[in-house]
Amino acid sequence: QVSLVESGGGLVQPGGSLRLSCAASGSIFSINDMGWYRQAPGKQRELVATITSDGNANYADSVKGRFTISRDNTEKSVYLQMNSLKPEDTAVYYCNARVLSGSVVIQWRPYWGQGTQVTVSS
Repeated sequence: QVSLVESGGGLVQPGGSLRLSCAASGSIFSINDMGWYRQAPGKQRELVATITSDGNANYADSVKGRFTISRDNTEKSVYLQMNSLKPEDTAVYYCNARVLSGSVVIQWRPYWGQGTQVTVSS
């Protein structure tokens, strides 16, 4: 069993900052890409940022220059530093990871966290 647990969401004023964290645990042999996605009310889930195992990052145009994704492979964790937050950043943020795991059958599978709410409002 593999689980991803996010933390760090909350309420922040426009222009403020938040740092999201996500830790993977369980029977993990390796983790490939990790990332953050978000889903606002009435909208589809969208990519925010991804990072490869060797640290190459990719961002949605809407967050470039404001958000920074990073990871700690030893801690099996991924982070999202969010600066200059805007009301349109309000959403549930989900952590995602491609994980090599298993007991009888070992294979790569995508896993999702439970989500953490980020609300940007004055």
